[in-house]
Amino acid sequence: MSRWQELTGGTSGSEYAARFEALARSGKDLHGEASFCAALVPAGSRVLDAGCGTGRVMIRLAELGYDCVGIDLDASMLDVARAQAPGLPWFRTDLAAFDPALLGVAADFDLVVAAGNVMPLLTPGTESAVVERLAAALRPGGLLVAGFGLDAAHLPVPPGLTLPEYDASCAAAGLDLVDRFATWDAAPYDGGGYAVSVHRATS
Repeated sequence: MSRWQELTGGTSGSEYAARFEALARSGKDLHGEASFCAALVPAGSRVLDAGCGTGRVMIRLAELGYDCVGIDLDASMLDVARAQAPGLPWFRTDLAAFDPALLGVAADFDLVVAAGNVMPLLTPGTESAVVERLAAALRPGGLLVAGFGLDAAHLPVPPGLTLPEYDASCAAAGLDLVDRFATWDAAPYDGGGYAVSVHRATS
């Protein structure tokens, strides 16, 4: 079972969406992740939102002209995503077993984004398998972007995955580190408790 399922029971889609709706009403910008991705690849690029949740990031990218696919294991989150954007492709799948061919999706994404602490909330021990699956979905030169917490202040669960471990998984999957930031606003990474990492597929 994933740490996310242990944390939520797989039934928190509506509650999760309501929290972000409240943040939006308060004036908070909810599109930092999408803006970050849009600065990396041009409109029209194919984007896979891995661990898409309720679709907040992907829906914004689709509005900006990106060709998007969303995948997640949490049915309650996908129910919200489908209700908000029924015309977009949403698939329920375990990231550790993700196979684009089984979903009828081409494995030539320009960018894969894993936002919202996807990596630390996976089933422990599957992190490398997930990175390998996501890397395999990229075209040569494509980018994997992942933002996640590294300490208790930035995670809803005890810290597990470290940056060296994540980088090692990426290297094993044929991905090179391009850049790393402290926020989705591209602030320089300073060794703090949250990191946004950009890796490129070498082949």
